[in-house]
Amino acid sequence: MRLRRLMRHMMAGPWTLRRLFPAPVLAEIEAAVKALEARHAGEIRFAIEAALDPAAVWGGITPRQRAIQAFAQLGVWDTAHNDGVLIYLLLADRDVEIVADRGAGGGGVPQEEWEACCRAMERHFGKGDFRSGALAGIEAVAGVLARHGPGRSDAGNELPDRPAIL
Repeated sequence: MRLRRLMRHMMAGPWTLRRLFPAPVLAEIEAAVKALEARHAGEIRFAIEAALDPAAVWGGITPRQRAIQAFAQLGVWDTAHNDGVLIYLLLADRDVEIVADRGAGGGGVPQEEWEACCRAMERHFGKGDFRSGALAGIEAVAGVLARHGPGRSDAGNELPDRPAIL
């Protein structure tokens, strides 16, 4: 199993990412994040990684562990109200992870709601429609944040809206 995963990661590269997320799609993702953040006080960051390095794969780093690392690396935790949410996509594993800071959605969002956001994306990704999947995921996360709003004013745009390519 570990060897099969290692091969998937070695076969995925920047070309995979550029093919699935060309510049116009990245621009649409950026525009969606910007527009949908107006519906709630949270901050959304979208990150895409084609593959992990072989040592990380061989060491057993899971997509969830890597998403948590990316959450810190991208400074998603560093918002005034601790309301950042990372949508992380690891292409080689075909995995979507959502990492939410303790203040996101008022801090009371059930895990099942975040998982539903991931499944919404994965349904599109399974059909090869990465554009629609990304946009559906951002819309779903914005919906969760709007439903579980913290009741405080928005601190402004604290995180970049442009997708992070890791």
